[in-house]
Amino acid sequence: MRPIIIIASLALLLSGITAAFAHGELKRAVPPVGGTVATAPNEVTVTFNEPLETAFSTVVVRDSTGKQVDKADTHIDKDDRTIMRVSLQPLPPGVYTVKWRAVTVDTHHTEGTFTFKVGEDTK
Repeated sequence: MRPIIIIASLALLLSGITAAFAHGELKRAVPPVGGTVATAPNEVTVTFNEPLETAFSTVVVRDSTGKQVDKADTHIDKDDRTIMRVSLQPLPPGVYTVKWRAVTVDTHHTEGTFTFKVGEDTK
């Protein structure tokens, strides 16, 4: 019986260590990462694998000249804290860069960028 208790305790301890090193990862974006959309979206939505901390998580969208084209209203979805949104100004055809910073509720932070294109795909 004692070996079972030791093994179970060790398994619980190791599972806690794995969770402590977890970081928020981008799981999905709308518009999609690297994607092309025919019409300009009203917002950018990014979904992560962990709940986000509202005060420190952000999304900024810029056009090809570096001008910010979002409405600076980044917010976490009140019903699903893994989803972050930012509203967009009307966008003409072009390539846009999304820069995100996600701070999870356990204070780990990650950040990244991706692009999307509005308009016809020229492939």
